[in-house]
Amino acid sequence: MLSLFCSVCIMAQTVEVKYFHGKQRCVTCRSIEKYTQEVLQENYAQEMKEGKVKFSVIDYTADQGKKIAKNYKVTFSSLFVVKGKKRENLTQMGFKYAKSQPVEFKKQLKEAIDKALK
Repeated sequence: MLSLFCSVCIMAQTVEVKYFHGKQRCVTCRSIEKYTQEVLQENYAQEMKEGKVKFSVIDYTADQGKKIAKNYKVTFSSLFVVKGKKRENLTQMGFKYAKSQPVEFKKQLKEAIDKALK
């Protein structure tokens, strides 16, 4: 029972960055994934190593990704920052900035992750 409780505690403290995509991927979708990976590598390498930050790339059309996508109500490329039950949907921001203004995209994503880590 204690180990189950500890597992739940750890999950509630972990920040997950989830990027959903389908089989067909446009330039913007690829940019969202690319710059998300850069933000994580440049700013959260230690936290990722420690398991405090996790990154998942999920194909919502694949069998394994369908259940997760359904839980997030995802039907197209999407980006979330998740901590416990809190989900911040950054999809609109991603499509607005990732391709044309990657510096702004990275800044806003970093702010969302920093906020979730507090």
